[in-house]
Amino acid sequence: MMVSDKHGLKDRLAGSLKEIQGKITKDKPKEVEGKLQKTRGKVKDKAQDIKDDLDKKK
Repeated sequence: MMVSDKHGLKDRLAGSLKEIQGKITKDKPKEVEGKLQKTRGKVKDKAQDIKDDLDKKK
């Protein structure tokens, strides 16, 4: 998967930081929140990749 500009990068980075913070502080809800935010960033990137592919085919 390639990163399409910065569409999901912010969410992936922030999610990773929250996940690490949750692991360090043993704060399970914060860790889960980080994982979800990281996943949201990956979904944004994938959606942008699909959109870009469709635009190229036009």
